[in-house]
Amino acid sequence: MNVIVLGAGVVGTASAWYLRQAGHEVTVLERQPGPALETSFANGCQISVSHAEPWANPASLLKVVRSLGREDAPLLFRLRADPLQWRWCLRFVRECRPARVAANLRQIVAIADYSRRSLQALRAETGIEHDNLARGILHFYTDQREFDRACRAAAAMRELGCPRTTIDADEVVRIEPALGGARPRLVGGDFTASDESGDVYQFTAQLAVRGEAAGIGFRYNTTVTRLLADAGKVRGVEVIDGEGRHRVLHADAFVIALGSFSPALLAPLGIRLMIYPGKGYSATYPVLDAAAAPTVSLTDDGHKLVLSRLGSRLRVAGTCELNGYSRALNTVRCEAITRRVRELFPGACDYDRARYWAGLRPLTPSNVPYIGRTRHANLYLNTGHGTLGWTMACGSGRALADIVSGRRPEVAFAFSGSAT
Repeated sequence: MNVIVLGAGVVGTASAWYLRQAGHEVTVLERQPGPALETSFANGCQISVSHAEPWANPASLLKVVRSLGREDAPLLFRLRADPLQWRWCLRFVRECRPARVAANLRQIVAIADYSRRSLQALRAETGIEHDNLARGILHFYTDQREFDRACRAAAAMRELGCPRTTIDADEVVRIEPALGGARPRLVGGDFTASDESGDVYQFTAQLAVRGEAAGIGFRYNTTVTRLLADAGKVRGVEVIDGEGRHRVLHADAFVIALGSFSPALLAPLGIRLMIYPGKGYSATYPVLDAAAAPTVSLTDDGHKLVLSRLGSRLRVAGTCELNGYSRALNTVRCEAITRRVRELFPGACDYDRARYWAGLRPLTPSNVPYIGRTRHANLYLNTGHGTLGWTMACGSGRALADIVSGRRPEVAFAFSGSAT
């Protein structure tokens, strides 16, 4: 078949790769001048299967309440006159029920584990290098209540087959000696040796190059304006190309991988996706003292930050701001990230040369993405991966290619049959 993929982030590019491997003719449409230049560009870089817990849980509700009025809070919620935001929040509250949390966790772990294995196989096949480190992911805690909750979460993960080990503060420092200066404040941690990290932008850019060599057509500087559909099928996609011309492109099948911008495109077709943008921030610092900077990928749970070593750089990302579609940088939130990292690792990096960035994570209330078919026979979804786009990208792209090809995916995941 001739398939058009909308979006060249890590999810869209991985979808295109696996579709091409399955024998389809593939074209990718992207409004930016290259791949992975929006939400996939500068995120936290973790492949975090064993720490992929849904944000929708009772503890998160309490954190939102406590953060109200704090501009530098890890979770910042700004109420807007936006019906989607209100509906999303109500659904989020429903997903915080224990039974829903458990069900969502099973789904997330299933696709995340499959995705990590798919990434590892793809990397071995293609030789892509992306500053990846397979040294595990270490969560550390400075609050006893948070640590106690994490112990329960780790036990739930182990029941699902994730080797997430609860450890004491001394073991935290043994695994990552750069945390030695923070030892008096540490109360414990948990560690998964099988998780990893790597630069998602480098990976996506190199996968796109290999995809082009394999016959995938990438059309950059191409903005999608609407889908044209009738009689239960999409007939074409209207775009504005790099020369400013309006065109209609036709294909046998269409894949939506536009992240936070998926709902607006699909709403005219009567497809209502429950996706809202969660603005996340990152800071990238040049490493000055390699011995003082962490090499194990870390999560500072109390501040909702993840830290990943990318060669001679340290990437620190996190926080979440529910405040519409603006990517404007909030200076207070940027400075809060640097203040925390400088406190943990003084002298490790050149904190005066931070490169700040913000991206819109496509959050579903459950944290479970939309992957699969829609009510339109030739229209497919691969979107809504939230904070786990990098973690889930290869697995969801591979599974989506199976679905488009009429095959049953290998992973036990409740793929979308229709989106409402």
